[in-house]
Amino acid sequence: MKLRFIALIAVLVVGAVGLFVFGRQMGADQAAAMAGRVPAGSEATSVAHPADDPVARGQYLVIVGGCNDCHTPWILGPKGPEPDMTRMLSGHPAGMELPPAPVDAGPWTWAAAGTNTAFAGPWGVSFAANLTPDENTGMGIWTEETFVKTLRTGRHWGQSRQILPPMPWPNYARMTDDDLKAMFAYLRTVPPIQNQVPEPLPPGAPASEAAGG
Repeated sequence: MKLRFIALIAVLVVGAVGLFVFGRQMGADQAAAMAGRVPAGSEATSVAHPADDPVARGQYLVIVGGCNDCHTPWILGPKGPEPDMTRMLSGHPAGMELPPAPVDAGPWTWAAAGTNTAFAGPWGVSFAANLTPDENTGMGIWTEETFVKTLRTGRHWGQSRQILPPMPWPNYARMTDDDLKAMFAYLRTVPPIQNQVPEPLPPGAPASEAAGG
């Protein structure tokens, strides 16, 4: 009787250990699956060790940094607003006509276009830039140094006009040089899209001036 009792305890212990190991493995598998997920419609792929590859690291940073939130025009999909990845990171659509923004009285102090690429507020009207490597309308002629300096100083080309809201450049300015260089390396690999983004408009200027600018 005593031997049967000991044998039963042994079976229970072995079973418990087995369940524990199985559970740990399942948890690891689920975590790995979650880590590999990317936004719907994105061309990003899961990379096991992105730090080993600057382009893969840059792709990861562009995705989690929300660059597509403003620099990719949004459209209304079957489940609501979503980025139009056929125009990935190409900025505010050239020639898009905009009516005056409804921000004259509070509490609505700033507004965004439905594409989420044009923004109006006390600073005037700003437009999301074309980040693709198109040489004429994007960042094709930018250097790595120019890109890093732009995000460090908050100035276009790292030396001219200020970068306007809602671009959160102070957050990116705190990134390491290696991370900023990785982002630039990735942006050099995305498909170039010819799209001339308008220059920002000063406060009080008609938004229609931006069309085709």
